[in-house]
Amino acid sequence: MALVEMVMPKMGESIMEGTILKWLKNVGDTIEQDESVLEVATDKVDTEVPAIQGGVLKEILVKEGDVVAVGATIAIISTNGEETATPTATEAPAAQPQAAPQQAEQAVSAAPAAKLDQPASGRFYSPLVLNIAREEGISMQELEFVPGTGSEGRVTKKDILAYVENRGNAPQQAAAPQAPAAVAPQAAPVAQPQAAPTPAVKPAASFGGNVEIIEMDRMRKMIADRMVDSKRISPHVTSFVEADVTNLVNWRNKWKDVYKKREGENLTFTPIFIDAIAKAIKDFPMINVSVDGGTIIRHKDINIGMAVALPSGNLIVPNIKNADQLNLNGLTKKVNDLANRGRMNKLTPDDLAGGTYTVSNVGSFGNVMGTPIIMQPQVAIMAVGAIKKKPAVIETPEGDLIGIRHFMFLSHSYDHRVVDGSLGGMFVRRVADYLENFDINTTI
Repeated sequence: MALVEMVMPKMGESIMEGTILKWLKNVGDTIEQDESVLEVATDKVDTEVPAIQGGVLKEILVKEGDVVAVGATIAIISTNGEETATPTATEAPAAQPQAAPQQAEQAVSAAPAAKLDQPASGRFYSPLVLNIAREEGISMQELEFVPGTGSEGRVTKKDILAYVENRGNAPQQAAAPQAPAAVAPQAAPVAQPQAAPTPAVKPAASFGGNVEIIEMDRMRKMIADRMVDSKRISPHVTSFVEADVTNLVNWRNKWKDVYKKREGENLTFTPIFIDAIAKAIKDFPMINVSVDGGTIIRHKDINIGMAVALPSGNLIVPNIKNADQLNLNGLTKKVNDLANRGRMNKLTPDDLAGGTYTVSNVGSFGNVMGTPIIMQPQVAIMAVGAIKKKPAVIETPEGDLIGIRHFMFLSHSYDHRVVDGSLGGMFVRRVADYLENFDINTTI
């Protein structure tokens, strides 16, 4: 019988762990290769993880709500085609987990609202557990008293749900006359959490006036952590260039309706920007690097990430692999595909992994420029602003004239540890050159 370990996949750049949201298969189920087995959440995406190989799910090693490091084994798949010995091997373990929840429920009912004697200060809580705690009005002080059955005493989804259920029954248990001595110790901890919501009112009072306090969702909290980490890790410097993109605008106006009718898709400026950036990276390969301690890693693949707005308002950054090897039509197809799947929450971990450089189109929000924050462990990111008409001096053989031209700002933020001002400045200038010199005879 061949056993294959299923491991937690890498979900994206700089992501080192994920939270198990839900197992879609049970022990003993037959699964096909690439069939979804579980749902995993990270700071960037909630996604289904497919089976690496077909067979029978022999063992599940992590529970729902657990936080698991990338590369850790999460399940065992039996690839033995014979079903004579496999069912007996899986039936025995399958029967035990069924008994365990019953025993756990009996234990919980016997000791409602069980709590630790001492608070587990500094304990890690998964995003799922924190969300449940917030929804149920459980403060961090109270959460530290909740017993955990996970690794290193972590509170799992089952732990917090069991606590919530019996927390509601706590007043009835406290009224029982049989054990008055035991009621008093429970009443004291329960009184402390009930008093905890009062500090939550203080922020509103401190602001004064008519305000609303909004809790960050899981993704927004993790995005905030990533942004703070990036500013702490990388000394950011930003260089700006204004580019005359009149030729590019006129070319797109000529082709956008033709392309829409022929392909059924929009022809936007984003693939043109990505094409120019890919060409500039080939001219300045040291912008396509990452930092690992005291080591600089130069990437030979040019994988350009593009920021996509999710329905929630958060941003996610899928990337186009080997962007330098695609023509303008190929880039347009890829940009539209990633943008559409991003808005429908259909991106895969592979879409988010392996980016080497990032572009953010702040012009789509009507902004003329921005100072973007670097996606770690990359060392640079470019923001492209809105295209605006401006009067400009036009040099002709007959002399200078005043005309209306289309201009846009390019903002290039880079990690000053490894990218000096000359390299960062020359790179953004080269991108502008490619955009300004766009060939109006290009076909798509």
